[in-house]
Amino acid sequence: MCEGHASPAEVAQGLPRPAEGPAVDPIRLEPVDEIRITTLVENVFDALLVGDERVSRVGLGAGRATAAQFLGGAADVGLRAEHGFAALVTVRRGTATTSVLFDAGLSPDALVVNAGRVGADLTGIQGIVLSHGHPDHAGGLAGLAGRKGTRALPMVLHPAAWTRRRLAPPGGEARELPTLSPRALAGEGFELVERRVPSVLLDGAVLITGEVDRTTEFERGMPPAHQAWTGSAWEHDAAVVDDQALVVHVKDKGLVVLTGCGHAGAVNIVRHARRLTGVPELYALLGGLHLNGPYFEPVIPPTVAALRELAPAALVPGHCTGWRAQHALAAALPEAWIAPSAGSTYVL
Repeated sequence: MCEGHASPAEVAQGLPRPAEGPAVDPIRLEPVDEIRITTLVENVFDALLVGDERVSRVGLGAGRATAAQFLGGAADVGLRAEHGFAALVTVRRGTATTSVLFDAGLSPDALVVNAGRVGADLTGIQGIVLSHGHPDHAGGLAGLAGRKGTRALPMVLHPAAWTRRRLAPPGGEARELPTLSPRALAGEGFELVERRVPSVLLDGAVLITGEVDRTTEFERGMPPAHQAWTGSAWEHDAAVVDDQALVVHVKDKGLVVLTGCGHAGAVNIVRHARRLTGVPELYALLGGLHLNGPYFEPVIPPTVAALRELAPAALVPGHCTGWRAQHALAAALPEAWIAPSAGSTYVL
């Protein structure tokens, strides 16, 4: 269902349309002069990618490792790639810059190792934002905890990020996912800020969407194998209601939207950001779009149709987007599409 062109019905279904009525909580988002997004954890690392005016790349030689089999006893290394996502987001207004960390990857050390190899200073961040509670976005908090500059850092997250979840595939063994502990995070010195509604950070320059309105017919959430504990039973958790995105308004360009997994649906998220801010232009969309695997393949054509209509200048679908969706998006928006890779810095 991801080969060829979308049908007229799929195209019509995917076209952006406004939600009824004005936003309940409209946001005045202060425009910024520039945003830099450095992906510190990504599913892929490609040392041969070439940068351009929109993106700078990191190749082999970002670090050195002991390797006795080589003359000199050392070898160049690149960045670690894993099934996870983390990004350092820096906004500039005039000469002033401020930064936040968006997600933290899967393993305890990939975030800090990669940050060191690209020269990213994590001690200067003003806060942490979690897109949702899945472990591939929160595992690296262990490596970050207790480091210089991270004590008493505010961490913005949805209260449902503490939800116990499991994967229970038909005919397979159920596997419970690691669940975040508020007590443990607070004990490490993080200041937990739980919000269901939008939050505005960095003096009004960064919007965290909170819960996202679900307005499309085709973005249906997670499959039945994804379950949550209700307190008495495991039930299908399609919505992943804690899913939220980061939004910045670049002056004279439009909105930059950064997702973790995009469980709310890429098109739902963009529509929600436009409605909240009143800014109609989508300048860039980056992050995981969760279009990987047979359950999500029917969602690819209407998503591509909607994003083609929105016409972002930059599109960096990463992490859990999946190779079929990558191919479809690259073919539909060839000038906007940019290949993801750990250590890349996107300048908008």
